[in-house]
Amino acid sequence: MSISDPQNLVGRTVVGPDGENIGKVEELYLDTDSQQPEWVSVTTGFFGSHRSLVPLAEASEEGSDLRIPYGKEQVKAAPHYDPARELSQEEEADLFRHYGMGGMGKGSQTAETDDRRFPSDEHGIQGRDVSGPTSDDAMTRSEERLHVGTEQVETGRARLRKYIITEDVQTTVPVSREEVRIEREPITEANREAAMSGPEISEEEHEVTLTAERPVVGKETVPVERVRLGKEKISGEEQVTDQVRKEQIETDDQSGGKQR
Repeated sequence: MSISDPQNLVGRTVVGPDGENIGKVEELYLDTDSQQPEWVSVTTGFFGSHRSLVPLAEASEEGSDLRIPYGKEQVKAAPHYDPARELSQEEEADLFRHYGMGGMGKGSQTAETDDRRFPSDEHGIQGRDVSGPTSDDAMTRSEERLHVGTEQVETGRARLRKYIITEDVQTTVPVSREEVRIEREPITEANREAAMSGPEISEEEHEVTLTAERPVVGKETVPVERVRLGKEKISGEEQVTDQVRKEQIETDDQSGGKQR
């Protein structure tokens, strides 16, 4: 491991062998015998919700980042243990095997009660928690916060469709026609010459052409209106309900009472 100041690792970005951003260093873990840094807990996922332990044996500094020879999926798939408590020998061995370092955990198994890990914060303050894990002289209280947003989803589709219907239309059209009418006029001096111009007695035929109007129907196509689809946004409010967890801290005084 080539790290100039291990105490400054907390808060650094952890990157994989190909430069992929894996997460951030949350805590540094020291070996109780050598007092040398041996593990870091790395937060991954949204809002740092997932924590994994990563060995520092082959880690190195790269600018302000901590480079490790493991990919993001391998780190996230590591056996998960509570970073606030000490690792057992079996848990430590499982982690070494996961990272392909199966033989490195044997030296820590010197005694059945050997506790190999305890956390140290960035100020180097160390303490002992009587409930199990070691920590500094303060306790951190955490709680979950609800993050609410919106997403665009498809609720339906609308389309315009044009089709043809046939209907009857009735209207009145004025028409006219010719009819035969017999007109008789007496013989007068004015028409006597025309009346006596033919033979005295003969047979004749006269023909008259009659005409009549008939309705004629013609059709034309004319545009009458334009129709289009439009959208409008209607704003409203919806209530979102979910559960969040938060920690409470209480103290036991010597009289047996509890204070929050």
